[in-house]
Amino acid sequence: MSRYRMTTGLIIVFVLSVIIGCASTSTRESTGEYFDDSVITAKVKSAIFQEPSLQSAEINVETFKGVVQLSGFVSSRHDINTAVSVARRIVGVTSVRNDMLVKGQ
Repeated sequence: MSRYRMTTGLIIVFVLSVIIGCASTSTRESTGEYFDDSVITAKVKSAIFQEPSLQSAEINVETFKGVVQLSGFVSSRHDINTAVSVARRIVGVTSVRNDMLVKGQ
C-alpha cells in the first residue's frame, strides 16, 4: 500500500510541476502565449511587408502577450503612423508600442 501511495504522490508532483512550468508570469509567457505571439508577429510582419508605402526591411516586430513592439528606422512620421495603424488592425494585438525613429533625427 505504501508503494502505491508513493507512486501516486510522485505522479501528482510531476503533473503539478509540468502545469506550473507551463504557466505564465508577468515576465514569462506560457507555451500557448508564446505560440500565439509568434503568429501575431508573423501576421504583423506580413501586413507591414504588403503595405507599399513602407520599407519593411527596416522595421522590426516583436510581440509579448499580445503587445506588439515596433522598432527600427523609417523615412517619415507618416511611415510611423502607417506602421502602427497596420499593426493595430491585426487580430490578437492588444496594443502597439512604437520605438521607431525617423532617419536623420
